[in-house]
Amino acid sequence: MAVFSALRLGFMLVILCCFYVPTAHGQDGVAGINEATNKVKSYFDAGCNLMYAIGAVLGVIGAVKVFQKWNAGEPDTSKVAAAWFGSCIFLVVVATVLQSFFGI
Repeated sequence: MAVFSALRLGFMLVILCCFYVPTAHGQDGVAGINEATNKVKSYFDAGCNLMYAIGAVLGVIGAVKVFQKWNAGEPDTSKVAAAWFGSCIFLVVVATVLQSFFGI
């Protein structure tokens, strides 16, 4: 008999939990977008400095790789140099485009 009442109590709790609907109060969509924009703007300077630092490290690594290929006399040195130089220019251009996109 105790098992039956425990099962009935458990079943009633499951039914009550199914009908319980919590309410959620969200903020206005425009306010959320404005807050996100302000946060992105506040992090942008640090992100730009990080991109420039990554570009500098890639530039040094690329220069070493190109120098090694040049000293070894490999024929594709100009292609490798253009690829490394292009990746560094890309990082600078991305920072500039993002800056104009967010109006910073």
